Amino acid sequence: MRTISSIRFLFFALFLLCLSASSYAQVSIGISVGYAPPPLPVYEQPICPQEGYIWTPGYWAWDGDDYFWVPGTWVLAPEPGFFWTPAYWGWSGAVFAFHEGYWGPRVGFYGGINYGYGYFGRGYEGGRWDHDRFYYNRSVNNINVTEIHNTYNTTIINNNTTINRVSYNGGNGGISARPSHEEETAGRERHIRPVGAQNQHFQEARSNQELRASVNHGKPPVAATPRPGAFHDRNAMAAREAGGRYEPPANRKANADRPPNAGRPTHASELSPHERFAPPNTGNPKRDQKYQQQQDRLYSKQEQEHQKLQQRQEQEHQRLVQQNANDARRQQTEQRHQQQTQHLEQRHDQQRQQIQQKQQPPHQSQSRPAHP
Repeated sequence: MRTISSIRFLFFALFLLCLSASSYAQVSIGISVGYAPPPLPVYEQPICPQEGYIWTPGYWAWDGDDYFWVPGTWVLAPEPGFFWTPAYWGWSGAVFAFHEGYWGPRVGFYGGINYGYGYFGRGYEGGRWDHDRFYYNRSVNNINVTEIHNTYNTTIINNNTTINRVSYNGGNGGISARPSHEEETAGRERHIRPVGAQNQHFQEARSNQELRASVNHGKPPVAATPRPGAFHDRNAMAAREAGGRYEPPANRKANADRPPNAGRPTHASELSPHERFAPPNTGNPKRDQKYQQQQDRLYSKQEQEHQKLQQRQEQEHQRLVQQNANDARRQQTEQRHQQQTQHLEQRHDQQRQQIQQKQQPPHQSQSRPAHP
């Protein structure tokens, strides 16, 4: 019984750690599929329900057996000044990995995917914050100006002459965009994961059989809603057409299953920045300052190692593409990358544990647990 309790406690601790880390960085949540998601369907944006709502575009999600469409919807921003960075699928070299969307003070990287309605692959052109009020760009949003007066009109020029509905980054036929320095910086800022209304919206889409790609063939009957979960609202929009031909492989389930290391990071690019330590509080200001400097140095050092490994792995991927490497060589490279990534994380975890043990307040450790 003691062993079972210890295991349960360990899993609970890991769960809390994941939640904490995910609030600060975009995360790949461990979902990966062996074949690409369908093209993005063509649909109209419902009218904005009221001031303060921000458009979140629809996307294809995965339920373990099939892709399903999560309709685009208007969502009330969780904080003034926060924008939505859409979710996206990215080719990791062996599978398509899912990257969850998030709220933050700036829009980060979302794969270069052109979701429309302000999300044209880079940033967001649909509106801006002025203190605690959101102003809508009428040129890309469906706004009732008799009810919402904080609007402006800026025409967006799309220099991309190739119009497509591709829904993923990288791989065969995918968008080739890479994150800019500004997008990488935005990805390390404080974030908020999808709010409760978005999570409920996701679950309702998942349970709707008509939204499964194998049923609607890339043309969902509900493509966008005026509010989260309003699938039967009279203002909900059906897709006008599929974004392109969708033919999943015959052995869809076999292709979707990830290799034995499912859920574990394969590349350094899938790692989230480490959560920062809580400020030390030993009661000795000089000692606390010294500890804080040690923590900051370790954090910076580990982030640099993350970036160096990510750059090295990306360069190897580029060489494989240039050399038209065969599947066996690609698989060997993926296995090596996964080992490198996991070894790096294990070493970083050990370093963080060591520094926390060294910085444990004297005397307190014997009388009561140290603060995490």
